[in-house]
Amino acid sequence: MIKVSEPNQAGKVKVHSLNSFDSRRWDDFVKCCDSATFFHRSGWKEVIENAFGHRTYYLYAEHDGVIEGVLPLGHVKSLLFGNALMSTPFCVYGGIAANTERARQALEECACELARKLEVDYLEMRNLEPAHERWERKDLYVNFRKAISSDPDQNMQAIPRKQRAMVRKGIREGLAAEIDDDIGRFFFAYSESVHNLGTPVFSKKYFQILKDVFADDCEILTVVKDGRLIASVMSFYFRDENTGGAHAQGE
Repeated sequence: MIKVSEPNQAGKVKVHSLNSFDSRRWDDFVKCCDSATFFHRSGWKEVIENAFGHRTYYLYAEHDGVIEGVLPLGHVKSLLFGNALMSTPFCVYGGIAANTERARQALEECACELARKLEVDYLEMRNLEPAHERWERKDLYVNFRKAISSDPDQNMQAIPRKQRAMVRKGIREGLAAEIDDDIGRFFFAYSESVHNLGTPVFSKKYFQILKDVFADDCEILTVVKDGRLIASVMSFYFRDENTGGAHAQGE
């Protein structure tokens, strides 16, 4: 347990380290917290530790036994990223998700204290919105949301004209989408596509762990023509949203 010292603005909020017994409570909070994302789910702790070997510090703040905020952190030490404490490594979002200001402040204090203790080069919070004007910012990602209609024709009309023409061409050419239960076809398309771009390939183990940990909330859709692999995408579902994921083009 990491306890916030008194007195401070956080009151009697206590910060704890996540263990297996608290995972369900953590995920129940994340599901209901407006500022939480799919990348705040406790399953990422297992993914980061088992797929990459990085140490994690999953902290949650509670008051009178009720969780008021969470902060998933990973300690990354590499030639590419340096020595950093991140929320959340290998994910587009992270940072503090909290229902109260006292919980947010308590978690922030603990993160800064942990960063000093680990002697990292920097602490990175991948927030949906900036937390402090004085903190350095990097706008690396773009977030967008689009409601999907229950009417397929309305969804088609919502696609820009030139892209819509390509979608219709694909349908005429006999492209079909299939849901895969395993990562085989997806990883083949992904590894070939990334390799051709000259980019390092994430291990097959990483994607298998993602599928194992998130189960039905991790979906693989593969596009085929006459049984031949064309493209594949791994998507994640959170609440009523598709949060995107990894995509790859085949032959």
